[in-house]
Amino acid sequence: MTLQSVIEQRRRDLGGFEVGRVLPFAKHRMVGPFVFFDHFGPADFARGIPRTVDVRPHPHIGLSTVTYLFEGEIMHRDSVGSEQAIRPGEVNWMVAGRG
Repeated sequence: MTLQSVIEQRRRDLGGFEVGRVLPFAKHRMVGPFVFFDHFGPADFARGIPRTVDVRPHPHIGLSTVTYLFEGEIMHRDSVGSEQAIRPGEVNWMVAGRG
């Protein structure tokens, strides 16, 4: 198997925090515009300050997200009131509706 290309991550604002986005990538359209591959963290928080990342509302129309956490904990909340804690080694699979 020959390496075809190396895709460098691009910084993207996702509503209050940045991720390194690898996909989608214009030169590799066979993956499609509906597949995103993002990397977030590690995040460092100052002592004595609440350790939260507050993500502004943003649409997820007709797609799914899979979150895998290596360390820490994330509380995922959505616009219909669902709430789930995500812990290291766990997977969160969110399926969006119509936005």
